[in-house]
Amino acid sequence: MQFSFEDYTLDPDRRELSRRSTVIAVGPKVFDLLLHLVENRDRVVSKDDLLQAVWGGRIVSESTVTSHINAVRKAIGDTGDAQRLVRTVARKGFRFVGEVGEASNADDGNRADAIAVAGPGDPSQPVADKPSIAVLPFHNLSDDPEQEYFADGVVEDIITALSRIRWLLVIARNSSFVYKKQAVDVKEVGRALGVRYVLEGSMRKAGKKVRMTGQLIDATSGTHLWAERFEGSLDDIFELQDRITEEVVGAIAPQLEQAEIERAKRKPTGSLDAYDYYLRGMAKLHNGDRGSIEEALPLFYKAIALDPDYASAFAMAAWCYFWRKVNHWMSNPEREISEGVRLARRAVELGRDDAVALTRGGHALAHLAGEIDSGIALLDRALLLNPSLAPAWFLGGFLRAWNGETEGAIAHFEHAVRLSPLDAEMYRMEAGTAIVHFFAGRFDVAASWAERAALSLPSFLMANAILAASYAQAGRLGEARDAMARVRELDPSLRLSGIRDWLPIQREQDFAAFTEGLKLAGMPD
Repeated sequence: MQFSFEDYTLDPDRRELSRRSTVIAVGPKVFDLLLHLVENRDRVVSKDDLLQAVWGGRIVSESTVTSHINAVRKAIGDTGDAQRLVRTVARKGFRFVGEVGEASNADDGNRADAIAVAGPGDPSQPVADKPSIAVLPFHNLSDDPEQEYFADGVVEDIITALSRIRWLLVIARNSSFVYKKQAVDVKEVGRALGVRYVLEGSMRKAGKKVRMTGQLIDATSGTHLWAERFEGSLDDIFELQDRITEEVVGAIAPQLEQAEIERAKRKPTGSLDAYDYYLRGMAKLHNGDRGSIEEALPLFYKAIALDPDYASAFAMAAWCYFWRKVNHWMSNPEREISEGVRLARRAVELGRDDAVALTRGGHALAHLAGEIDSGIALLDRALLLNPSLAPAWFLGGFLRAWNGETEGAIAHFEHAVRLSPLDAEMYRMEAGTAIVHFFAGRFDVAASWAERAALSLPSFLMANAILAASYAQAGRLGEARDAMARVRELDPSLRLSGIRDWLPIQREQDFAAFTEGLKLAGMPD
C-alpha cells in the first residue's frame, strides 16, 4: 500500500518517501514517524504512542521527539509555523492533517527502482537532493555483436554495486538503458533523469582480450571527474565481469565523495543541512592533521543534531576520537575515549545496513574499547554490504594485523590499494602495510612502506614509530635514531610503558618485536 499527499508518495514496502518521483533521503526513525502519523491520520497521536511505535517503548527525551517531528516536517516541505501537514495539538500530541490517497503497489508495477522512467525528450526531472548517478549502457566497439551481452552485464552489475552505497541515489537500469545505442548529451541526460553524475563507457574485444573504458562526468557542468581503462582475459568471463565491476565502483566512489565535498564547500554556511555538514567534516578528516580533526568533530556533531539517526555522522565523530587517541592528541583521554565509544556504539546500532557506519564505527570501537574481534565482524559485514568500499578493506587489514592475522591483513591492504589507488587516505594503507610486514619480520620492506606513510602525512605518529622500530630491527640504527627524534618531536610523552594502551597489538611476539625495535631506536622506558 502506498500513501500519497500533495505531490509526495510514501511507500512502506520500499521504505521510500518521494516527491514527483525523486526519492527524498530521510533517516529510518523519521520515516517510521511519518508513516505512523499518516497511518493514524484519523486521530491525534500521543507522545507515548510515538515512543511505542517508533522507539519500541524506549524512553527518549522531549528534544529527541521534537527534532524528529521537525525532520518529518522538513522532509515534506512543512514547518512548525505553518503546520500545513503535521499539526501539533497542545498537551495531546500530533496529527497528520493532509489529504491522503491510497494505492496498491500492484498498480505501480512499471515504476523504476529509484525514479520514474525518463527518456530522451521527457520533461526535466528535478535534481535529487542527495548525490545521484545514472550508469549509461556501455558502447560495444567490437565487431562481435555477441559482446553486447557482456557489456550490458557489466553495466547492470555496476548499477547493483553502486546501489549498495547508502548515500548515493542510483537510477534504475530500465531508466538508463533508454539511451542504449543513442548518441547522448550528458547534460541532457542529467536533466532528464534528475541526476548530478553520469557514468559512461565503452568495450572493445580483440581475440580473448577485452578492454573497457569508463568515465565519470558531472552532468550539471559537463566536467570530466575520472576516467580509467580496464583490461582482462575472457578465459573466465564471470570472474572478469566481477573484477571490472568491483574496480570501477571502488575507483569512482571516492571521486563522487570528493565532488560532493567540493559542492558542499560552495554552499553558503547558512543553508547547510546534515549531509553538507557531514561532507565538510569529511573534507577536514581526510587532511589527517590535528587542527583539521578539531574542526571536523563539531561538524559531525552538527550533522547529528540535524539528523539524530545519521549513522555515518556518529561513526565519523567516533573516528575523530580514535584518530585523536592514536596520535596522542587527547586532552582528557578517559572522557574522550568514553564519548568515542558511545558514538561508535550508536553508529553500529543505527547503521546495521550502512557499510560506512559499520566500517568507521566498528574500527573506532575496536581501538577505543579494545573489541578487536567485534570490530573485525562489523567490518566483514560492511564488506558483505559493499564489497567495493576501500576503507572497509584497509581498516579491516589493520584490525587483522593487530590480531596477528598477517596474511589476511596483507590481502586486505593490497585489495584496498587496487580498488582506490589515488585514495585521500593512502597514508593509512601505507602505514598498515608497513606494520604487517614488520610483524612478519620483513623489516626493510616495513621501513620502505612506513617511509611513504610518514612522507604522505608527517604528523602521523604511528607511521613514524613504525619507521623507527623497522629501521632498528633491520640494523639501521642511525636512521632509527633520526626517526625516533621525529617521534619524540611529535609526542615527547610517549614511553615504552604506554605502548600497550596506545596500540591494540594482540600477539605477544608482535608486541615484543615492536617494543624492542622502539627501545633500540631510543624510546625511553
